Amino acid sequence: MLNQRYAAIDQGTTGTRIVVFDENGRSHSPMSIPHKQITLNSGWVEHDPEEILANIMKCLSGCEVVDALGICHQGESIVAWHADSKKPLYNAIIWQDMRTEKRIQQMKDQGLEPLVQQKSGLPLDPYFSASKMNWIIENIVGVKQLADKGKLRIGTMDAFFLDRLCGIYCTDYNAASRTSLFNIHTLSWDPELCEIFGVPIHCLPEIRDTVGDFGSINLDGHITPVTAVIVDQFAGTYGHGCRNQGDAKVTFGTGAFLQSLTGTTIAETKGSGLLPTLCWKFPGQEPIFGLDGGVYNAASAINWVKKIGLLDDFDELSDFNKDSAISRGLAFVPALSGLACPYWDRSAAGVWAGLSLDIERKDLLQSVLEGIAVRSAEVILAMDKLSPLGDAISVDGGLSSNQYFKQFLANLIQKNIVAPVNREVTALGAAMLARKGLGIERPISFKQDAQITKPNRSSMSGVMEKYQDIIGRSRNLRS
Repeated sequence: MLNQRYAAIDQGTTGTRIVVFDENGRSHSPMSIPHKQITLNSGWVEHDPEEILANIMKCLSGCEVVDALGICHQGESIVAWHADSKKPLYNAIIWQDMRTEKRIQQMKDQGLEPLVQQKSGLPLDPYFSASKMNWIIENIVGVKQLADKGKLRIGTMDAFFLDRLCGIYCTDYNAASRTSLFNIHTLSWDPELCEIFGVPIHCLPEIRDTVGDFGSINLDGHITPVTAVIVDQFAGTYGHGCRNQGDAKVTFGTGAFLQSLTGTTIAETKGSGLLPTLCWKFPGQEPIFGLDGGVYNAASAINWVKKIGLLDDFDELSDFNKDSAISRGLAFVPALSGLACPYWDRSAAGVWAGLSLDIERKDLLQSVLEGIAVRSAEVILAMDKLSPLGDAISVDGGLSSNQYFKQFLANLIQKNIVAPVNREVTALGAAMLARKGLGIERPISFKQDAQITKPNRSSMSGVMEKYQDIIGRSRNLRS
């Protein structure tokens, strides 16, 4: 068999990149392009969809001929566009955006959260797509009229890319399940949820399996099929090799995103703060479900301490010669955008506790790493309690290379932390799914070398309890 090649377009929060893999597991990334972060008002985060689309085409044009293409994308971020011209009607509203916070609170006050959560598996939170879609419909001139005429298209960013690049208006089950409009029990758009959020159901894209025929892109005369589409976090889950119940991974990017697999069963999550989620669905098979939990601020917290002048070089985050900050009474809660799982509380704010005159800059940096690890551990331990995890957690993203952070996290959860040496885990997952979309089931000959951090058996007793008390003090600090 010829050595086929598969490309992954990894369209993330800060940029777009392409990574190409062959059957021998070799990879190269010929291009990576950042895009503008548009923050018109406090709490608003937008991207220019045309800029991102142009960046995707630049990445593809810089790539040699490939046999199939997989697209992974930002998940909950959304775009609205005209069905005929296919031009965006407004900027993309990004998953971090908080402009619908008041609307979400009104819905909670109306007692709608139990119904939304029962059907979609998701809590009411501005993080998810539906309230963002409603904001565009209610606030951008002419959008409601286009909806009435059947000329509005609105969906997660993959649907926009596919419509513009391939002429097919669709999304996959995984992305649909992140909108709050998808019923995870019926596996379809839910009319009642659409009515609650004020999003016309006829404007939403067709839902397809995660792998299959998503059309094709003409690249200088070469027709390249798009055979997989998935949210970036779940591409990473697949790329880490998670296939069985109990397999789990954490991606430390802008936030920390945690997923574990529960198989073909939807986990009962009532009271846990964890989200049952549809990870992927393959043709002719039952969907694979999992548990999902997020921490809003991980790398964004690191970038924040750099912005305010506490950090000059990222190397400073790996050289600590004192005992842990928490053992010395210093703790940081990374709630700079609020608290996600298991609290789902946007009223929370970042907190440093235990400050004294002997605290130095390095102590503050050490406490930031520990705070991110503790918030991640909260989610991991909650998952483990609800649906037992294996004895190892796979990790990727920037903090996966920080040994102090990994050791602290391993000690908290008493599990091995496995960090693949190859950092292209998300792209690998998208490429492997693209390959699967061609009908190739034979395992790819790709061996993942990894660094394993084993937990110290020294007691971390009382650390989580102490932190949870401090986390409680971070709540209700935002007006």
